[in-house]
Amino acid sequence: MEKILIVDDEKNYPTILGEVLKEEGFEPVTAASSLMALDILKDQRIDLVLTDVNMPGMDGIELMKKIKEITPDMPVIVMTAYGSVEKAVEAMHKGAYTYILKPFENETLVAHISKAISIHGIVQENTILRNAVSAAYNFGNIIGKSKPMHELYETIKKVAPTNASILIEGESGTGKELVARSIHFNSPRKGKPLVAVNCSAFAESLLESELFGHEKGSFTGAGAMRKGRFEMADRGTLFLDEIGELPMNLQVKLLRVVQEKTFERVGGSTPLTVDFRLIAATNKNLEQEVENGNFREDLYYRLNVVKAVIPPLRDRQEDIPLLINHFIEKYSNERKSTEPVTGVSQEAAQLFFDHAWPGNVRELENTIERAVILSSKERITPADLPLKMRETISAPLQLDGIPENAGLSETLAAVEKRMIQRAMMLTGNVQTRAAKLLGIGKSGLNQKLKKYKL
Repeated sequence: MEKILIVDDEKNYPTILGEVLKEEGFEPVTAASSLMALDILKDQRIDLVLTDVNMPGMDGIELMKKIKEITPDMPVIVMTAYGSVEKAVEAMHKGAYTYILKPFENETLVAHISKAISIHGIVQENTILRNAVSAAYNFGNIIGKSKPMHELYETIKKVAPTNASILIEGESGTGKELVARSIHFNSPRKGKPLVAVNCSAFAESLLESELFGHEKGSFTGAGAMRKGRFEMADRGTLFLDEIGELPMNLQVKLLRVVQEKTFERVGGSTPLTVDFRLIAATNKNLEQEVENGNFREDLYYRLNVVKAVIPPLRDRQEDIPLLINHFIEKYSNERKSTEPVTGVSQEAAQLFFDHAWPGNVRELENTIERAVILSSKERITPADLPLKMRETISAPLQLDGIPENAGLSETLAAVEKRMIQRAMMLTGNVQTRAAKLLGIGKSGLNQKLKKYKL
């Protein structure tokens, strides 16, 4: 249970706020002055400070400066009346997480606190996670402790000991090959080859030879017999990545191999028998590709005996701290001229949470590697991160993909949907803040979220 220190000189106000936070599962601690708050901070473990700006003696800004001297990464949320917004903004410049205007909705306060604590978790757990990114939070180098990842681990554990074909679905950069390797190395075939082929990396004619092999003289340049990937994977595992890019004529031939475990090399007539376990992966919706006539239905069902779905990074934000620490550890020792990077600052941590990660874990890894190289400090700061991560509300609205011949109502609906998506992303999916950013009421936003199935 997170402990929240509420600092306000108004009689009964801290108590009232404390009751609100208790109902939300927090443990409130109250202080009627800044000096009392500092004494509490010295004696107790506090997870977040919620302080008023205008207080007699030491005000909220001065209190925040003292807090930062004691615990630099302590998240502080400043409460202020409309007439003191300038002071609140000053507090943010000096390290406050955010400010909130009185009077405020309880839901808004709880949302601010929850997000601040989540972000603070990245900073607080740096040392712990460096040791904890182990068997408890990874499976075959796949890292994550979120519910979707535990479901993925369970699928891997159940399917790995079998010979069933597996279809891995996930967006680019989610780690489909890692899942394939995990399945192979937790299977009875782990002592035999794992042979990987990216179906999108070869021209159609070359891909056939790559998979089936060829006989000497079967085509120009075939000066010797060459074994294909099917033969190489005998008694092991064949991993076909980007299976959705497989040409239709090769889909027919693959289906035969999967069904009968026999094939002929290109230019050959002797049937060859192989024993391999097939794992396929795609970033496409193969079921939709079947409906569109781009993928054979019979092959789809042969591949999809068991499906393993890897969630995108935006759907498992609680795994971001683990991944950050894993990649910092991976790349920090490469810095020979300076001290290793040990973590991220609170400001940078917030940017990691706010970013949508369209490139998923691969993008996160590249971002950390770049930041470790550029950072001159022990902790990664916003200045070390790409410009697109530092852009927030000023980010342009992406309107690509709207047809040029779209009607006015269709275009306006598409623009509205994307504005809502952007507002939700920029506000961490807090509907109250997103509605305020869009200039509409929360109920209106809720109706539009249902309308666009967001």
